[in-house]
Amino acid sequence: MPEVKVPTITSTYDIICFGDEVPGILALVCAAREYNRQKNQLPRTLLLLKGNSKLGIGGHLVRGGLCYLDRSAVPAAIRQSRNLDTFGDPAAIYKEFLKRAGVALIALDPVKADSALRAMLQEVRADIISDIEIKSVIKEGQKITAIGLTKGETYAGKQFIDCTVNAELAQAAGVKKLKGFETFGLPDSELAVTLVFETQGLSIERLKNVEFQYLKRFTNTADTEAQKWLNVAAGGDPARANELRKNLVDSAGKLKTMFAGQDYIDVRTKALSIAYHAFRGTPVSLASSGTMLDNGNIAVLSQGRLFWNALLYKVNADQAETLARAKSKPTSQMLSEMLFVRKWFESIGASQVKPVEELYIRHAGNITGAVDPLSGSEMLAGGVPQSQALGTFGYHFDIRGGITGLDERAAGKGFNDFAFLNPPLFNIGIQHALIKNVPNLAVISPASGFVGYASSAGRIVEFNCGVGQGVGIAAAIAIAQGRNLAEISNTDVRTILAQTGKLSQVYGTDNPLLASQLGSFENQMIA
Repeated sequence: MPEVKVPTITSTYDIICFGDEVPGILALVCAAREYNRQKNQLPRTLLLLKGNSKLGIGGHLVRGGLCYLDRSAVPAAIRQSRNLDTFGDPAAIYKEFLKRAGVALIALDPVKADSALRAMLQEVRADIISDIEIKSVIKEGQKITAIGLTKGETYAGKQFIDCTVNAELAQAAGVKKLKGFETFGLPDSELAVTLVFETQGLSIERLKNVEFQYLKRFTNTADTEAQKWLNVAAGGDPARANELRKNLVDSAGKLKTMFAGQDYIDVRTKALSIAYHAFRGTPVSLASSGTMLDNGNIAVLSQGRLFWNALLYKVNADQAETLARAKSKPTSQMLSEMLFVRKWFESIGASQVKPVEELYIRHAGNITGAVDPLSGSEMLAGGVPQSQALGTFGYHFDIRGGITGLDERAAGKGFNDFAFLNPPLFNIGIQHALIKNVPNLAVISPASGFVGYASSAGRIVEFNCGVGQGVGIAAAIAIAQGRNLAEISNTDVRTILAQTGKLSQVYGTDNPLLASQLGSFENQMIA
């Protein structure tokens, strides 16, 4: 008989987190703290990441420069009736992270975020190993027992957390992942990816003024030069030019100027986009240009640094997966577009324009086989039952850049009106992140067990940090009691959050009519 080579275990841990997205790191921290609270000793924890930790830890918020944080949207009436802050009552661990990273409202400084996350990991004595690739996943029955790396080391663990956008560890462990928006019957379609860039030397006043001048000129049909630019940005289509022009004013006919908040700017129109695309000689269209400068979400940081979440690149499902596996590095083609971005922003007053290290990949498919998958219609119905809920999150169904083929496929099934897509306000649980067939693994990311529209609201970091807090506590329970993650209920976690004074307020709202309409849409699109 041939000799069977048993892998040499380099190190053994209690919990291993694969990927360094913020929800995964916070899950690891919560797991260690809760186990320590129960057993009076820290568990052995390991953070394994493909990226280079020297460039910062914290995934796309840090190396991807996604400094403009998408926060929970809570209607004013609910905030008033419950005496809630602007963004409701986020998970305790997320509030702690924002405080330690010095976030006032929206803007997260990547350097401070890196420091805060490192400090939290250091406090629980977690090990960090970066620049790694998975060679194999070793399983005993259905459970993962160890991860083998290409460099030869093998790390054993009891419970595993995957926080990568493409559920890479889960895939390596044999979990089936649906490609792109296969949950809509569109396996090749994927959300656009973004390369965030930083500008310096462009003051907010200067930026406001530049936009105001463009708004005035593009809405003035007698300004022949400006109308020529607008025509280029419209791809020579008069109807599209008209649509772009109409979007520059509100219902009262007022120019829709940018809104500058305490530490952020919301760009409300495509005036800057039109000007950039006219300079570039391409239409303001992701479908036809492959790249688009969209309305910017801008994080305002100290020393006049502005971080722009605005530059979209069209990708299909295979490309999103390939980019995620290649450490989210932008391609040379993507970087060449940045040369035009730099030139144009310098022309309006920027002294420096530079892209960040990694792409922000919004979505790269969804795993199947979650303990309890989560659909968009369930979000509209209020999420998990109040008695099990770990908190509440609100956000619109955000498909920035669009999903190729969705409108056509929907129309083919008789859906031409998407009025049911109200922003949900839903209660959080962990069951969509736990996996039945690999019972000691959780996937906390846009690739969790989301169905239909759910991933568009479920991909947001703030929500996943709430899930991460719950999964971390579940991992601590699992290790302390010799159980598997998949056996831990929302109620088990909720009980501990209540005992430790960390349970957020619960205020999800059920919209039965819209939930039923979206449910019917999701079911028919999948068929």
